[in-house]
Amino acid sequence: MAVDDTSNVDAGRDFIRDIVQADLESGRHRSVVTRFPPEPNGYLHIGHAKSIGLNFGIAEEFGGHCHLRFDDTNPVKEEQEYIDAIEADVRWLGYDWGPHLYHASDYFEQLYEWAELLIRAGKAYVDDQSQEEIRTNRGTLTEPGRNSPFRERSVEENLDLFRRMRAGEFPNGARVLRAKIDMASGNINLRDPVLYRILHATHPRTGDAWKIYPSYDYAHGQSDAIEHVTHSICTLEFEDHRPLYDWFIENLPVPSRPRQYEFARLNLSYTILSKRVLTRLVQDGHVSGWDDPRMPTLAGLRRRGVPPSALRDFVRRIGVAKANSVVDVQMLDFAIRETLNRSALRRMAVLKPLRVVIENYPEGRTEELEAANHPDDAGAGTRRIRFGREIFIEQDDFMENPPKKFFRLSPGAEVRLRYAYFITCREVKKNAEGEVVELRCSYDPATRGGNAPDGRKVKATIHWVSAQDAVSAEVRLYNPLFTRPDPDAANFSSELNPNSLEVLSDAKLEPAIVADNAAGPAQFERLGYFVRDRDSTPGRPVFSRTIGLRDTWAKVSAGG
Repeated sequence: MAVDDTSNVDAGRDFIRDIVQADLESGRHRSVVTRFPPEPNGYLHIGHAKSIGLNFGIAEEFGGHCHLRFDDTNPVKEEQEYIDAIEADVRWLGYDWGPHLYHASDYFEQLYEWAELLIRAGKAYVDDQSQEEIRTNRGTLTEPGRNSPFRERSVEENLDLFRRMRAGEFPNGARVLRAKIDMASGNINLRDPVLYRILHATHPRTGDAWKIYPSYDYAHGQSDAIEHVTHSICTLEFEDHRPLYDWFIENLPVPSRPRQYEFARLNLSYTILSKRVLTRLVQDGHVSGWDDPRMPTLAGLRRRGVPPSALRDFVRRIGVAKANSVVDVQMLDFAIRETLNRSALRRMAVLKPLRVVIENYPEGRTEELEAANHPDDAGAGTRRIRFGREIFIEQDDFMENPPKKFFRLSPGAEVRLRYAYFITCREVKKNAEGEVVELRCSYDPATRGGNAPDGRKVKATIHWVSAQDAVSAEVRLYNPLFTRPDPDAANFSSELNPNSLEVLSDAKLEPAIVADNAAGPAQFERLGYFVRDRDSTPGRPVFSRTIGLRDTWAKVSAGG
């Protein structure tokens, strides 16, 4: 798949919206009903955000409604935790299903009755072959399948066996119910697909009432029909399943006739969206959980401080296509930065502190300076920040022997402190290991506010935090979880980025960052956007970097 920057996508239109509009104009449908049908066997990821935005967005744009329907047909992998998380994620993205919350399990009785109808019509049979035998006899893309030796059982025998399957008389895997279609079909999905399998497991909603459960292919289309869904929108891997979707609709007395349409799923560089891999990342301890900020889950993105409006904007920008491609993760980063730049208040923080003593500043004296909360929004107001004899600056803002184009602080060099004064480095203090631990500087009292009355210029402005009232905090810096732009899902563990998380245990924060107790991200000036993490305690704030001010990972990963 080629990398696609989707820069020329017309985000307002796409082929699915064109189909919907044509169906309404032709009178094929009087209203639009879509659905988002997740399996509750894991957390939603950013790829689901595209599907959510498409299904709910189309319903909203065309005056219809979108259902949230849980495809809960496999109780072995389904948990209430996942159901609750999915509902929370959809709401967080800004969508509401209203009264239209459904489950495939709502229709188990109806699906069973229709399965018996197929048996009576000679279009379904009970097969005693093992799963391996069924797979082997299904054939290949170049060879037709072979009929099951149980394919010609009588209607009476099939009904008897199927009812006994429901009653729980047989162990798991002993028998399945299959549709009788065409074992020589060029589409393998039509080679007598499995409709029901025996599964002795407790279901989150139906308990132990059922010993057999319908397959996805059987339950999905019929659930759409029962709910009068007009446009069943799914990802491209289901394109080959569409003839089977239609076969069920044509051979059962369903109350409506929905149509399936496929679009290309989201593929993102430096990211794996396979639910199997995401589950392994959690189970094997590579991440702290489904909401680890390095995860591409919606819960992880939310915890990292990504605004839902940024995800909606990202989905709109990449559009809806018919062919698979890979979207550069920098497009997502751009959407996040653009959103946060407009909304995040500005604050100052020092992540790797270096103490600075301003020797000609009077001991015991402090003063308050005015700082803007947002440079482009006067309505955001200002705040007061304390300045005194001792401050912290970033270690990276000082070099003892700087290269030619290093314009920040160095011995003899003068820089501007943001909102404060010009300072000049006079002396460097080191520890026994030769590491710089303190700078002795002087300041120019005439430059209060950051401007020199004599008109002299400095080439750098650096941020700082007053040592007197700085708040110590833990700060977590996140980078991509994988080292390659196209990580291999089959060997993902060998491509994990060992530098995906850096924990800074002694960052120094401006008190306003902690005092306002804001849940939303703030811009730490010159450093990026950060958000308070749920691991914070009253005595130990923890902040996570949502995203930097510019993309540096691409250069790092390329060795630049």
